[in-house]
Amino acid sequence: MPVDLIYAVAALVIAIVLHELAHGVVAYWLGDTTAKLQGRLTLNPFNHIDKVGSILLPLGLALTELATVGRVIFLFGWARPIPVNTAALQIQGVHNPRRLMALVAIAGPACNFIQAAIGALAIDAGVTWDFLPLYVLINLTLGLFNLIPVPPLDGGRIIVGLLPLAAARVWARLEPYGISVVVLLIFVIPTAAQQFGIHFDPVHDFMNSILSLLGPNYGV
Repeated sequence: MPVDLIYAVAALVIAIVLHELAHGVVAYWLGDTTAKLQGRLTLNPFNHIDKVGSILLPLGLALTELATVGRVIFLFGWARPIPVNTAALQIQGVHNPRRLMALVAIAGPACNFIQAAIGALAIDAGVTWDFLPLYVLINLTLGLFNLIPVPPLDGGRIIVGLLPLAAARVWARLEPYGISVVVLLIFVIPTAAQQFGIHFDPVHDFMNSILSLLGPNYGV
């Protein structure tokens, strides 16, 4: 197995496991024991793995990149979502499920950004592990990807928590279609537009504009 692939898989597993664990820990702090009772407040990756998001998709992306450019440049994926009982969320006895679910949601991307910062600090301190740049990139990418404001992604849940109630109800109704919308925006529409010589790739363009601020090694 190529070393790049090993590094990429290891970085992705750590990033997505800690992402989901962060959701569960914050929900637990806010009074919801669902994840704990289901054995999800653990670092054991096998308790978090999703067959498609944690194995098939990342492996397919990695093998495609190795076959085309000779190295793994970019990976993303997801774990099994942490179960959250929004009715149990409270702060000092005050229940506000919608607002508190936004706090649970933001914990995942925040955890990815913290991991990326730790990796970047290690690089700046002179640590030369080849694993680290890919670990930083994967965490930045996952954090940004999950902030796309479409439910069921974390960004969508954050928006639902921040909007006025009437608007939040409308936005929350997008959840059954959210993944389809994301797939269209990231894969289908950009690929179709490219066939006609048109560049239309808003998600990657946005992520690249953010990541490029960190230097030339952090584009997707």
